[in-house]
Amino acid sequence: MALTFSSLIDLLDHSYDSVIDVRSPGEFAEDHLPGAINLPVLDNEERAQVGTIYVQQSRFLARKLGAAMVFRNTARHVETALAEKDGGWQPLVYCWRGGQRSGSFTWLLQQIGWRAEVIEGGYQTYRRLVKSYLYDLPLAHQLVALDGYTGTAKTDLLKLVQIRGVQVLDLEGLANHRGSLLGGMTGPQPSQKAFESELAAQLARLDTSRPVLVEAESSKIGDRIIPPSLWTAMKAAPRIRVAAPVAARCRYLVRAYDDILSDAVALRRKLEPLRAHRSNAVVDLWFDLIEAGDKAALTEALMVQHYDPSYAKSRQTADARVLAEVQVAELDAEGLARAADQIAELMQSQASQ
Repeated sequence: MALTFSSLIDLLDHSYDSVIDVRSPGEFAEDHLPGAINLPVLDNEERAQVGTIYVQQSRFLARKLGAAMVFRNTARHVETALAEKDGGWQPLVYCWRGGQRSGSFTWLLQQIGWRAEVIEGGYQTYRRLVKSYLYDLPLAHQLVALDGYTGTAKTDLLKLVQIRGVQVLDLEGLANHRGSLLGGMTGPQPSQKAFESELAAQLARLDTSRPVLVEAESSKIGDRIIPPSLWTAMKAAPRIRVAAPVAARCRYLVRAYDDILSDAVALRRKLEPLRAHRSNAVVDLWFDLIEAGDKAALTEALMVQHYDPSYAKSRQTADARVLAEVQVAELDAEGLARAADQIAELMQSQASQ
């Protein structure tokens, strides 16, 4: 009998040795349960072929062909990916709806002697639990937002503060994006569903009795949208502000964003749309600095003429309480370490209130 789960935490806290997603590689790539491995019983092409026959020819022929493919592929997985599993191995299996694909795969594993079980409702059940957790229920966590102008090394500080024992939620890491117009990173962003899966899994593992430090963000990180429950909590969260001189911020950004600042073609493409928000003369000046290869001057111009005014405007509309301002004279290793110590102490005092 298929297993039912009443909450996301119940599902994430399963006691099985492995979670196996038997959907096609394309379905798995869009999103999957955290930690799941993909052992498809139909690959992308086979799934499309069976679906076409089902619609255009005959349900019976589609099921007949599909069954042959499913058991052929399952046998291959038993001989390869599962070859070293001993008799006590207990896998949890799912497909799209918890139907024929996962049922067939699980049946064969059970015939071998493994104690395999199926998730009732499959991936759709999991997705409903994630959606309910992030969209329908108020967030149970106490958030503190790490705020500051562009270039104050907030992402680096998050990591340093986490090393000091503070609970941290790294949204930019989960979204694979540095959060600004120039924030693209190597590799694509995860799908919205995959972003939400990792986000929900991390939130579910955090201790709700202790505060969580999160970087102050807009409602989107690149193309990924922060779900409503988290965004509502972030807007209301008290803030720790990081402040540093423009020159120090400029030196930090030149180091941290060297990959983007070194790609003149991509840089011009990203900055061109800002003509709608800044004057042509301003953007033309940026382009001249790109042409000259003057990364420091370009970084300072972008901060003073674009990022800082945008931040100041958003700060005026924010109504969050500021717990403290952490001043950092130089954003080098020593300066960041001292700032991280201060932030960790502030978070500790927040936890004791």
